[in-house]
Amino acid sequence: MISTAKKEAAFGSWPSLLTADLAASSAKKLGGIAVSGHGFFILEGRPTESGRGVLVQHIDGPNDVFKDITPSEFNVRTLVHEYGGGAFTIDGDDVIFSNYKDQRLYLQSLTSGGQPIPLTPDYGGNEVRYADGVVDRRLNRFITVREDNRLKNKEPVNEIVAVELSGDNIKEPEVLVTGNDFYSFPRLNTDASRIAWIEWSHPCLPWDKSELWIGDLSSEGKILKKSCVAGKSGVIESPTEPKWSSKGDLFYISDRETGFWNLYCWDAKKDCSSAILPMEAEFSRPAWGFGNSSYEILDDCTILCSYRNKGKSNIGILDLMSHSFKQLRLPFTEIFDLLVRDNWLFVEVASPSQPLSVAKVNLGSIDSMNLDYTVLWSSNSLKLSEYSPYLSTPDIIEFPTERSGQTAFANFYPPHNDDYCAPAAEKPPLLVRCHGGPTAEARTSLNLSIQFWTSRGWAVADVNYGGSTGYGREYRERLYGAWGIVDVDDCCSCAKFLVRYPIIDSLRTPFWYGCWYIMMFYIFKFVFYGYGHATLVLPSFMF
Repeated sequence: MISTAKKEAAFGSWPSLLTADLAASSAKKLGGIAVSGHGFFILEGRPTESGRGVLVQHIDGPNDVFKDITPSEFNVRTLVHEYGGGAFTIDGDDVIFSNYKDQRLYLQSLTSGGQPIPLTPDYGGNEVRYADGVVDRRLNRFITVREDNRLKNKEPVNEIVAVELSGDNIKEPEVLVTGNDFYSFPRLNTDASRIAWIEWSHPCLPWDKSELWIGDLSSEGKILKKSCVAGKSGVIESPTEPKWSSKGDLFYISDRETGFWNLYCWDAKKDCSSAILPMEAEFSRPAWGFGNSSYEILDDCTILCSYRNKGKSNIGILDLMSHSFKQLRLPFTEIFDLLVRDNWLFVEVASPSQPLSVAKVNLGSIDSMNLDYTVLWSSNSLKLSEYSPYLSTPDIIEFPTERSGQTAFANFYPPHNDDYCAPAAEKPPLLVRCHGGPTAEARTSLNLSIQFWTSRGWAVADVNYGGSTGYGREYRERLYGAWGIVDVDDCCSCAKFLVRYPIIDSLRTPFWYGCWYIMMFYIFKFVFYGYGHATLVLPSFMF
């Protein structure tokens, strides 16, 4: 009989199959998803190809097949606002994408098999960039955000422009909207007679204060009249993600009344907006990059949406006629960026045992509450079942902070390794992770860089300090004027909270914060001189 007894070894000294090489090289990036009559597409960032962005088409059949459609000499990625996103659009038989090297827009046919052809002028570099576009078939053009960096030693010029799609005679794009510092989400209504967009200005970021505008389009494509729908002067809100219904109403997300990003509708006939589902939950996230898609309008009466509450994502369906809202069940703790076509939902998902993935969900199963789904694509190429004995499942904890009456949150990962256990009464060392910021968030999706530590006998606290997103505007603004203070204090408070309970050994938990040389010293000591017992605070980019 094979013994299943665990070997005994000190916390922090357990061998693990989860190596640093695996954690660093196994995960592909997901740069966006799209669905059209030609099927489902993903933008895959490949670490084995120096991060090159490749559009991949899913071909339906008995066996899931993915086919690269981006030629090897191209890299689908945009540098607008530096963070990018919204680097490609698929419409009908066409793909329009931004190429990383020269930042020009290219048109590629999904049917002819020919090489991509440029749509925008060659300026001899990558200073002119494009992102977040929508096709206007009425006038055979592509409406997109342009960032022009050609004016040296000056701020880049951001505008919404129209690019001709013929490709026969490359012209300078036509400027449609200009005058503000930043733009995003240009979106056309059904008949392309109206356009909506988001804009904001220095010193604000789009989650501080932004404005939602609409304009009427003439038969020649000119904007004849503009009006601000949300975020008018004197109103502090951050509208985002505008989408038109088939009957001409404009939906969007804003934090105007509740302090949380909730769904709103602008009534075209009454020229007024109202919240359609007020909740203390976030239905969007900070627009560092382009292309967020947190909800879909299924028809004029039904909206499918994802939302986040205290560290966990959910998905639900809203009936506008009956004002009823039903939470749907998917076995994931992270749900965002969803698209719908032909009664199928394509959605980005993750959980503590599932890396960032894309699931295909049968919307015909909504009545059963438990949705029928399959995972089409995963960011991790490993056969994760082989590593499941080494995976730790986090608990979401809420702890008091240094500020009276305020609490913060963290994802706490206990040490876990099916092959090893610690001596009786021994408690593990703690590693505290401070994610990037402001406004980012520690998520519960499978992160092999965290599991690298927990599988070796460390506990990890991944802190959502004040300033993190997912908890409303007030929580997000705790960091204002106190960056490097509130976040550090909350990480300290989390560690102190954990050592009060029989989880972490306080006698073997000195606290180290800040300086690079201290962090690097302890990593060096950990790797080369054995396993100490300490609480070590590391920034997220070291994970």
